[in-house]
Formats: sequence, C-alpha cells, structure tokens
Amino acid sequence: MLLLVEKSKGVISASNYLIGLGSYDITGPAADINMMGYAKTYQTTSGIHLRLRARTFIVAEPQGNRVVFVNLDACMASQLVTLKVLKRLKARYGNLYTKNNVAISATHTHAGPGGYLQYFVYLITSFGFVRQSFDALVDGIEQSIIQAHDNLRPGSIYVNKGELLDAGVNRSPSAYLNNPAEERNKYKYDVDKDMTLLKFVDDEWGPVGSFSWFAVHGTSMSRTNPLISGDNKGAAARFMEDWFDQDCSGSKPSDAFKAKVNPPRVSNISPFVYENHCELHELNASFQSSSSKPATRFKSLARRVRSTPRQADRPIFVSAFCQTNCGDVSPNVLKAFCIDTGSPCDFNHSTCGGKNDLCFGQGPGTDEFESTRIIGDRQFKKAVELFNIASEQLKGKVDFRHTYVDFSKLEVTISKHGGGTEVVKTCPAAMGFSFAAGTTDGPGSFDFKQGDVKGKAFWRWLSYLLKKPNQEQVDCQHSKPILFNTGEMKLPYDWSPAILPVQILRIGQLVILCVPGEVTTMAGRRLRDAVKTVLTTEGSNEFDGNVHVVIAGFTNAYSQYVTTFEEYQIQRYEGASTLYGPHTLNAYIQEFKKLATYLISGQSVQSGPEPQDLLGKQISLLPPVLLDATPPGVKFGDVKTDVPKSSTFNRGDNVIVVFWSASPRNDLMTESTFALVEILQGKDSWVPAYDDDDFCLRFIWSRPAKLCPISYATIEWRIPETAASGVYRISHFGSSKSLLGSIKPFTGSSNAFVVT
Repeated sequence: MLLLVEKSKGVISASNYLIGLGSYDITGPAADINMMGYAKTYQTTSGIHLRLRARTFIVAEPQGNRVVFVNLDACMASQLVTLKVLKRLKARYGNLYTKNNVAISATHTHAGPGGYLQYFVYLITSFGFVRQSFDALVDGIEQSIIQAHDNLRPGSIYVNKGELLDAGVNRSPSAYLNNPAEERNKYKYDVDKDMTLLKFVDDEWGPVGSFSWFAVHGTSMSRTNPLISGDNKGAAARFMEDWFDQDCSGSKPSDAFKAKVNPPRVSNISPFVYENHCELHELNASFQSSSSKPATRFKSLARRVRSTPRQADRPIFVSAFCQTNCGDVSPNVLKAFCIDTGSPCDFNHSTCGGKNDLCFGQGPGTDEFESTRIIGDRQFKKAVELFNIASEQLKGKVDFRHTYVDFSKLEVTISKHGGGTEVVKTCPAAMGFSFAAGTTDGPGSFDFKQGDVKGKAFWRWLSYLLKKPNQEQVDCQHSKPILFNTGEMKLPYDWSPAILPVQILRIGQLVILCVPGEVTTMAGRRLRDAVKTVLTTEGSNEFDGNVHVVIAGFTNAYSQYVTTFEEYQIQRYEGASTLYGPHTLNAYIQEFKKLATYLISGQSVQSGPEPQDLLGKQISLLPPVLLDATPPGVKFGDVKTDVPKSSTFNRGDNVIVVFWSASPRNDLMTESTFALVEILQGKDSWVPAYDDDDFCLRFIWSRPAKLCPISYATIEWRIPETAASGVYRISHFGSSKSLLGSIKPFTGSSNAFVVT
C-alpha cells in the first residue's frame, strides 16, 4: 500500500500542466448544401458517410498561461467563424480565451458542407452564405472548448515522431523539381513523411487523448461524392477513438489494426448467448417492420452508440488527426493516370491528349470509400504505434504570440543572390489561369491546364470584365497570368482576404506555427527551419537544441496556397492559387521569425490591423425547405423497401433498407443520428450497435426530383467482420416540416434479420 501511495504521488508530481480535451458534433446540413473543396456546383450534400467533429485540447500552466487548439473536420478554418467563436468565449470566460491563445484549425476534408466563409469567392458555388453550416461550426467549436475547459485536470503530455511512408505522394512533382537541387538533396522524399503526435495523460485516469499532425490532402473522397465525410483524417480519428474505447489500456499496433474499423462493441453490451442459429431465427420471426411513429429529439439522442462527454466521471478519449503542410500532397498514392487510356498523364501539365479533365489521381483502393479507409488506417496505425511508445515529456513554458498582417502590401526583406538583401512586396490577391485547371485530385473544367504561364485571350477578356488588373499588379504577380483579380474586387463585398492572422503556440519544447493557408512540402520545410533556427539560437538556454516545430495549416482563416518562389514560377495549381504573389512564403517566414523572437524574448507584439467582419453583408440564395410530403396512406418513417422477412445475412454482406423520409435540414441531428443498427438483447430489448458515425453504415438521402417534397432515406449497412451474431434491425430518425412550418420528429424500423 505504501509503495502504491508513493507511486501515485510520483505521478502527480511529474505532471506540470493542466490538460483538458473535448469533442462536439459539427456535421451540419446533410442535404442540398454545396460541399466545400472541389468547387463543383453539382456536388451537394445528400447524406452522411462519417459525422464531422470539432476536437479540442487545452493546456494550461497551473497559475499561468494557457493555449487552446481546435481541430475541425472541415475544409478549412473560416475567419468569420473564428471571430464569432472568440466573441462567444469572451462573453463566457472574459479574457481567459482570446485571439492570442486560441487556434482553430481544419483537416481539409472536401466532403463537408460549405457556405461558412465570409469572402465572396468562396461562396459562389454554394449560392452564397449558408447559415446552418456556419452555426453548426460556431456552436460545435464553442461546445468542444467548453468541454475541454470543464475537463481541465493535472496531467502530462508526451511527444513522439515517426515516418509514415505510404499515405501520400506529390501531385505537382514538376513544380517541386524547380526547387534548387542542393535543397532537394537534403531530403529523402518529395513530400514530408513524418507524423508528430501528442499523447495526453491524465494523472488519475491515464491516457485521455492524442493529437497528431501529418501532411496529406483530404481528397480520398472524390468530387462526385455526395455524403458528408471527414475523409481519411476523419476516418483515422474514428478508428483510433473506437480502438481506445475497446481497450483503454492500449494494445500493440497489430492488435489495433484488427479492430480499426468497427470494434466489437456489441459483444460488450450483449451478454445473452444464443445456443444455436435456430433460436435466432425463431426470435427473428417474431419481429416485423414497425409502422412509423412520432419520436422525440431526446429519443434519437439517447439511441446513439457512443458515450457522452463523461462516463462515470471519466473524460472520453479524444483523438484528432490534424493537417500540416499538405499543399502538394495527395492521398491518391497510385499517382495520376488518364482515365481513357490508362497511361500516365503529361508530367508538366497533367493533361491527357491536351485535355485536363481526363487526368485523375488514383488509389489505393478500388473506390473512394476503400481509399478513404486505407489512408485512414495507415495514419491510425502509425498514430497507435507512436502513442504506445511515446516517452519524451513536454516540459517548460506555455506561451503564445499572435498578430494580424496585411498580406496585400507587405514589404519583405529577402536575400539576394551573390550577397546582400533587397526589399520586395507582396501583392493584392489574385488567382492564376491554372487555378481553374484544378488538380489531379479534382480536375477543373473547360480548356484550362496546370503549368500555364501565359493564359488564353478569351478567358483573359472575360475575366477583365470583372476587374482588370493594372500593370503594377500584373508585374507584382509575375509569372502568374491573372485570371481573377480578387484582391481588388469589392462587389458585392470583398472577394478575398487581405488581413490574415499569424500565430505561434508553445507547449514546452513543442512550437505550433498556425498558418491560414495550404503550405506545400518545401515551403513548409523552409518555414519550419527558419523558425527553428530562431528558437535554437536566440532561445538556446530554453530549448537546448531540442525543439519540435509543427505547422498547423488551414488555421484561423483561409487564404489558399503558399508555395516556394521557385514552385510559383511553374504555375501549377498550387502556384496559381498562391494569392499574394511570388514572395508570399518569404512574407510568412519574415513574420513568423518576428513572432518567434518575441516569444523567446518575452516581448509583447502589436495586434496589427483588424480583419473585417462581413457577416452583415452576406447574401444567401439557397432556397429554404418549404415542406415535406409522403404519398397518400404513407407516413414519414414508413419502410419503402425492406429486407425480406426472416432473412439471414453473413458478415461482409450489404444490408439495404429504404424509408420514406424528410429533409435532413429540418433537424441536423447534432450529437445524434439519422440511422441506427440495433441488436436484440434478450427477447425484447433493442440495443444500439452502429450509427451514422460508423464507417460501415451509410445514410443516403434522395428525392425523385429537384424540388419534390417527397424524399427517401436509404440506409446501407456493410456488415463488418467484427459484428456479433444475433438478430438485428435498422432504424431511421428524422423530422418533417409542414406547410405551416412546424417540425415533427419521426422514427421507423425495418424487419428484423439474422446475422450469422
């Protein structure tokens, strides 16, 4: 007993921080909303593959500074969302959480609802601002921070790093090769392969979470996918949280891999063992599909599979897979091929016979769902490995620096070839012709192509009708031929940002560089090295040469890409989307080096010019849900297409049930579910087994015509190998809207069926 007490005291005294983690649903509207990422008007939400979440950690010195980091399953952070979250935090906590110590980042999934940014160019394909998308993010971020704050307890943080070799490839190798050979020779790969992971350990409860950073785009799900999904990083997070819930003590990576998709939760909640299959079939025969019935919002919430934020006062395990310098990194690891011939695409322009829209990145799976699972698995497995052997403890100060910078006219001092320095400038934002070409992850339309340094006369004439750049802008943006001069386009309001947040967070020997954009591989290496040099020279007494510098891309705002000067000259998609001209990266390096110097010296930094709040200027052309309807004699929640009575399925089979439904925009089912697989426990009790946050279950919403008030919910359950034998049924939850505007919840269930 004495030894145990002493050991306990030792653990408590070893902790040097307060740590708290939180997680909340930010899925948003699962119908009719244009997805953010591929900029295709036809890609609108029509169901759920995986729910989206805001995952947060807070680290605080017991009597000192604290930092907040939020990771969103979203395409990017929004400056407007950040401003509104900060406003709410001030109302709730005063000056405890501010723009200086709160960072809101994103995974860059291309399968989430759009319409939540404030600048016009990012709202064109969503037909303007979407209030439901915006509110879901602001509400979810606030709730996840509240959870993390309420969970603050003494604990320790461990950092670990390792190589993950097979989860990303460079999608613009011709641009990468334009970087100096002596620089490229310093690196083994043309993309970053390192994953950096933080392990959070509560003094009493042990491990309570992990946050990791790895560079790979959230484009495993394609531009034709209509289902909301966290893509490969959202999948990795779901796999790791479920793995930990199954085995709180941790396990070997090989064991974790076996449980990666759907841990056998059912076996833990279903103690009743059926002696033979005949008994299962007898029970199955006694249950038929139930006619729909009114439901309450609480009933759907209560039927969720996963735990609430606390279970027996134990915090839930939160695992986030964060984004870093993924600007030119694709998850389509089989590289790009022509879909008409199977041949490799043109190396410099990513075209097939001169056509841009035939060149696609492929693999590793046979379809987008399998590719998402595989790339998610690979990140998950590496994270489990790093998590289980993490031993380097973070120790030292918690600190932060933040400023706003006007990137449209920033003077930047750069080194000259042959010695000396010169002062150059960034430019007002502009997009090049190759922006419209898209990438091999999602090609554009018409006759645009990557690597275009001239532009075509017709498109130039058309774009000049919007805003013709003056010669100073043309010269500043060279060698980018300007397609959209967005920085100087102000109608109906600003098209692109000019003032951006630049932020550094420090937790002991870990430093996070919060960048409001997509940084390419080599650009990220230069930025990290520059900041690390400042920290290890000016802060040598504090870091003693040991500092981990991580870039958190897509953080606090969004301003598209950041390439190296050399990559910019090639004008691939990434260079054409580097808004502020060829010296954008040098501008970031300059400003982050300043913040690093302030951080080490303990000096405060000026706040800089405040960004605009454009909420009051937003325009929304998205039509509302007017009403939902069913055919005569049919109720909402009734089964339209059922499984056969007394049917039997095997693991690996796909079970499909179709319900008469209503628009998911009537009730977002936040922290709830539209779809549920239930298993029979005993002889009359149905227990939740899988919901619409499980990789194996898909909720697909559709209607027979665009404006038709009748709609269907198709629920597909791909029975996992880990599913327990038993009697199952599939249930659907939703809410219908009447012509008078009233919202009524409903639910319905399928025939029972046997899984053997």
